Amino acid sequence: MRFGKLDTSTLENWLWEAACSIRGEIDAPKYKDYIIPLIFYKRLCDVYKDEIKKLASEFGSEEIARKLAEMDRKLVRFYIPEECLWENIRGITKNVGEKLTSALRNIAKENPKLQGVIDIVDFNATQAGQRIISDESIQRLMEILNKYRLGLDDVEPDILGRAYEYLLRKFAEGSGQSAGEFYTPREVSLLMAYLLDPEEGEGVYDPACGSGGLLIKSQIVLKEKKREIKEPLKLYGQEINPFTYAMAKMNAFIHDMDADIKVGDTIRDPKFVEDSNLKQFDKVIANPMWNQKYPQDVFDEYPYNIFSFGIPPSNQSFDWGWIQYMFASLKEDGKLVVVIDTGAVTRGSGSSGTDKEKEIRKKFVENDLIEAVILLSDNLFYNTTAPGNIIVINKNKNHKGEILLINASKEFAKGRPKNYLTNKNIKKILDAYFDWKEIEGFSKIITIEEAKKNDYNLSPSRYVSVDEKEEILPVEEILVELAKVEEERKEIDKELKEILNKLKWKYGN
Repeated sequence: MRFGKLDTSTLENWLWEAACSIRGEIDAPKYKDYIIPLIFYKRLCDVYKDEIKKLASEFGSEEIARKLAEMDRKLVRFYIPEECLWENIRGITKNVGEKLTSALRNIAKENPKLQGVIDIVDFNATQAGQRIISDESIQRLMEILNKYRLGLDDVEPDILGRAYEYLLRKFAEGSGQSAGEFYTPREVSLLMAYLLDPEEGEGVYDPACGSGGLLIKSQIVLKEKKREIKEPLKLYGQEINPFTYAMAKMNAFIHDMDADIKVGDTIRDPKFVEDSNLKQFDKVIANPMWNQKYPQDVFDEYPYNIFSFGIPPSNQSFDWGWIQYMFASLKEDGKLVVVIDTGAVTRGSGSSGTDKEKEIRKKFVENDLIEAVILLSDNLFYNTTAPGNIIVINKNKNHKGEILLINASKEFAKGRPKNYLTNKNIKKILDAYFDWKEIEGFSKIITIEEAKKNDYNLSPSRYVSVDEKEEILPVEEILVELAKVEEERKEIDKELKEILNKLKWKYGN
């Protein structure tokens, strides 16, 4: 077994070897579903052994230390029964899947916080009468994962997030409804957390928290700002996917962070509610699914007052529905940082007639709530090559009546298969935002009146030109626009039919 911090190359080679060990039996996008829980399991066991050794140095022997830990669970982060330790399960040669699953369920039983987290995978499950993953493959996988120790002094806490990101990048991409829906690249998460600018003791909420990266990064940014923290952030999140919810809990546990994360559909069944209203937080940060579609019945008689600026178009794009939900979750002087599809700041502008998204956007602008819009480069995210926009909404703006637009579309380093933000890219964006300054070919400060003159189009590329190339709309935005045109056609068709029927002209069927 090797020791020492895992550098990126070593980590990726290790994970590649682990993935190859189950190749064939498991579909590539599912590799993470088996590898990540086992890495977490090994981390728990290695940390537990470190804690037992430390207790043994105080009380004389490991046997006494284990008995003390069993009697007083507060002495260790998580209590692991002897028969459930990694080394003991790894030594099993028969009924491996069954005994591994049983061990993980026993650990969850002994540690209620781990229920629905460590016990989410049945390593003994069958499909069509055949084992999904064989005992031989489990043994092989555990042997590979056993190469490195994952204790407190052996690896950085970000081991899980880094592993998850690698597995997504390498295997999950291009798999239809990919895991990229709920994973924000590390550099984008860090940029958003800096923009959020969290302060000690604040409540930070992510209503689409995925694997918890944005919440974790917010706490990390606070630690960077203040070396000695008297009161950490209070982290809250909700996630619809049970496996990803488990990932978020694992992520928080590995980082020694206390996060209140719940599972469920945030829009249809919000879990953070107080006195029949949405619970409010100091800060909100999120990367919700872009251009999500919700039917009209979700908006009819909605129990919480979140659509005060307008109901988003049904079955088209819920982007401004998500933003209004987050806005309703903010305290009186709260701040929101969200990354969303670029069309959210342009759709409807310049078109004749009314447009639901533009009307909502207009109210945010006229109420002086939008602080900044930052256009990112394309090919940063795992589920799309399209660029995204970071929108900063602030109820307590320092620069009243102004909006900062940053065109960071050329700020990236070329990667394979995805581009990424460098520290230099991130610093340039943050300097423009916190210094509130215009930079030729990069940032522009506009007034509310200027936004109005441009029909509430807040696309940074409209105000800040970085090259002479014609702007090409992303496919997702084109599809949303086509859906709107079709809806308008149907409404006009219906009105025309009613008029002609009144005139006793036969029209349509």
